[in-house]
Amino acid sequence: MNLVESYSFGRIRISGKEYSRDVVVAPDAILDEQWWRREGHALYVEDISRYVESYRPRVVVVGTGYYGVMKVSREVEAYLREKGVELVALDTRRAVEEYNKRAGRGERVLGAFHLTC
Repeated sequence: MNLVESYSFGRIRISGKEYSRDVVVAPDAILDEQWWRREGHALYVEDISRYVESYRPRVVVVGTGYYGVMKVSREVEAYLREKGVELVALDTRRAVEEYNKRAGRGERVLGAFHLTC
């Protein structure tokens, strides 16, 4: 199971492997080791939809950065609501805790983590 073992500004360790780029993870797979978005400090539907469509999570936990600078657009909120997917957006320090809690309970969760800002 892919759990976040540690997180600090610009670094995240998941199941023994360290990443220094933004990452998208599910309990059974690392979906993107170099998650790139249209804008670095904003999340749009096009940035997350392919993971939602392929993995079909029940909840998406978005880490908005160490200081919570990344903004989740209203379009993402509406898109996920339409798909019946719960959205949890928190600064990445708290988001990794939420992701681990839900993954540990066996929920079908997707974690999308911005590692800086």
